[in-house]
Amino acid sequence: ACFRLLCSLLLPALFLSGILCVCLVVLLWGVRLWIQRKKQLISAGTDGKRPLLVAFFHPYCNAGGGGERVLWCAIRTLQKKYRNVTCVVYTGDRDVTGEEIVEGAFRRFNIKLIHPVKFVFLEKRFLVEASLYPHFTLLGQSLGSVFLGWEALLKCAPDIYIDSMGYAFTIPLFKYLGGCRVGCYVHYPTISTDMLSVVRNQDTRFNNAAFITSSPFFSKFKLVYYYFFAFMYGLVGSCSDVVMVNSTWTLNHILSLWRVGACTSVVYPPCDVQTFLDIPLEVEKSTSEYSIVSVSQFRPEKDHPLQIRAFAKLLKEKRVGQQPSLKLILIGGCRNQQDEERVNKLKCLCEDLGVSDDVVFRINIPFEELKRHLAEATIGLHTMWNEHFGIGVVECMAAGTVILAHNSGGPKLDIVVPHEGRVTGFLAEDEDGYAETMAYIFSLPPEKRLEIRENARRSVHRFSDQHFEEAFLLSVEPLFK
Repeated sequence: ACFRLLCSLLLPALFLSGILCVCLVVLLWGVRLWIQRKKQLISAGTDGKRPLLVAFFHPYCNAGGGGERVLWCAIRTLQKKYRNVTCVVYTGDRDVTGEEIVEGAFRRFNIKLIHPVKFVFLEKRFLVEASLYPHFTLLGQSLGSVFLGWEALLKCAPDIYIDSMGYAFTIPLFKYLGGCRVGCYVHYPTISTDMLSVVRNQDTRFNNAAFITSSPFFSKFKLVYYYFFAFMYGLVGSCSDVVMVNSTWTLNHILSLWRVGACTSVVYPPCDVQTFLDIPLEVEKSTSEYSIVSVSQFRPEKDHPLQIRAFAKLLKEKRVGQQPSLKLILIGGCRNQQDEERVNKLKCLCEDLGVSDDVVFRINIPFEELKRHLAEATIGLHTMWNEHFGIGVVECMAAGTVILAHNSGGPKLDIVVPHEGRVTGFLAEDEDGYAETMAYIFSLPPEKRLEIRENARRSVHRFSDQHFEEAFLLSVEPLFK
């Protein structure tokens, strides 16, 4: 009797589930056909051929960071190579016009596009804002990116889709519903084995709060959540036809998570090396003031507080003798109100440490001013733990500063490495290490500093725009076949 009851309940449930699955498949197939139909209605160009639409998913394309430089260089590269291509950028920057965005790219990065770009302005960018998800931020932003991607797909269905900002969960959407060939440029894995080890070891960091590290239950729960997310991230990433990563560090993580080695390659981001090479290198003249320059967006992971604390420690130790005065110049972009609040907190930290008069903040400055600060600086400072690459590090080296970067990630594996057996810069890990290394750099004879600066400059040619263009075209070639 029990078996009959079970069968009478289970069989209809299975039948209903099967019907629902079939309906879902039919619905998704219908959506795909409808999107394909919309794509075919795009009018032909002057030569009678329908242009190939290549879309870049970059909701913050006006942010002015290293990721945006990659975006504009990639578009310019495609415009040079392919004549029958129209580049589309999905963006959430609705407070500016397309012309202003392109003008901003030229002003900030010295990149001039060959042909106009089509901008698709998205209304739901708030769905990928971290502030919307105080808890389960990774999952919230990733699911939010799917809804934002759906808005993008409905507004413009491309032939080739490239995620250039790290929203991997949009990839299967464009591949299977949009019928697109899909690729991505990964600046930083959304989750990494390093993040898993931070939670596993109960380390307190900007993305692992103290109340979690102090509780074995919360730590275990977060670890399970991270493993689940890493599994999902691996699934969506493995849908890519072409994967480009910006460094050896990112490559190692993406290979372990996505397992698509056959279509994955390292494409170093384009750094405006040539522009900085115009700055003459010569032995420093005796001066009454030396400057230390930091170039990075005001985001929590960049760890500006470490720079200020290390600088305060350096000043405390240097004031014992009669040395030249020192200035720390923090140059970076502010994307939103959160970044502005972060800058205000950094200014408060400077006041608490008594270094307000010695620390200068330069926010969203034009390219020429950035170049001038780098030309005058002695040390280029960078403190992000496990920086995926570090365009700012390369720019500092090209400009002729003595670089001091974090002993991890891209700077350690790809950038601040010996060139032809010679020193190109320095690495440190904590407040004491940074302060001591800065003191050591200032203690070197100017001739020795010049030698290190020359070695660094020779080593950065492999990160030029030209090298990026060659590697990028080689990687995306399968998408155009």
